Amino acid sequence: MDKTKVDDMLIEMISPKIKEIEEKFSQGKGLDQDDINTLLLKSQYNHINHLDNKLNEVTQSVVGLEGKFIGLEGKFVTLEGKFVTLEGKFETFKAEMREDFEKRMGQLETNFSKLETNIQKSINDTMKWYIGGAGVILILLKALDIFIK
Repeated sequence: MDKTKVDDMLIEMISPKIKEIEEKFSQGKGLDQDDINTLLLKSQYNHINHLDNKLNEVTQSVVGLEGKFIGLEGKFVTLEGKFVTLEGKFETFKAEMREDFEKRMGQLETNFSKLETNIQKSINDTMKWYIGGAGVILILLKALDIFIK
């Protein structure tokens, strides 16, 4: 709180009396009840001013802290936005990986089907040759049997 005109007026009103009391005290004279009350008033006024100054410092400190917290809150909002962006990038990456996996699985299935077809064809061709060869051998053996008898 800042000092007001009333504060200044109070100090001006008791300042002459305070000077009288100081002179009286420095001369070793005793103080009456009015003198003591005036000194107490001045002491209380000084104490209140001191507390007002401390209150001003605390208020300014709180205002400064509020500003820092607002700045910190802004940084957290920015950080949260970055996390949202990062999360979106991960989702995109995940979708791309899933798409790539499905594409490669399709290619693998196609290649496996071709391989399966080629193996079946090779087995069929081999069986034909074995059956054909066995037939030729049977015919030759039968022909030998006919000629040898």
